[in-house]
Amino acid sequence: MHQDGNDDGHRDASLAGTGVDQPAFLALERELTVLLRRARASQGEMAREVHPDLESSAYGLLVRLDECGKQRATELAAYIGVGKATMSRQLRALEELGLVAREPDPADGRAWLVALTHEGHDRVRRVREARRARYAGRLADWDTHEVTELARLLHQLNRGMEK
Repeated sequence: MHQDGNDDGHRDASLAGTGVDQPAFLALERELTVLLRRARASQGEMAREVHPDLESSAYGLLVRLDECGKQRATELAAYIGVGKATMSRQLRALEELGLVAREPDPADGRAWLVALTHEGHDRVRRVREARRARYAGRLADWDTHEVTELARLLHQLNRGMEK
């Protein structure tokens, strides 16, 4: 600390009194950093399991289509958090790989809906089943209630991040 009572200037004064230095938030930041690093690596592996030429960033898009069915590209872009140009590029690549197809939106003839192809659905399903099996193996010594609570808390965290 400096003689005036301030630290070496590495802290943002606007964060004073917010509680970000509490041990709970320090632990949260540390554990999320590890989790996210592992998730990025895992996402790349899963993408390659779906198709060797699939970009890791497109894996989440396939999962969204698997869970929610047909959607407009604009809805997908908003959910994933990318712009229209990025989404168009990703969808073109997925179409070329035979994993998705576009069809006219019956509610609006000017718009298109994107859906998994049969091949895309089968590949995503196999990878997701294998992923859940890995989770089950790694968490085999956890009580089912703990796994349920973790899922609930992660859902709550994800909802809070949308705000």
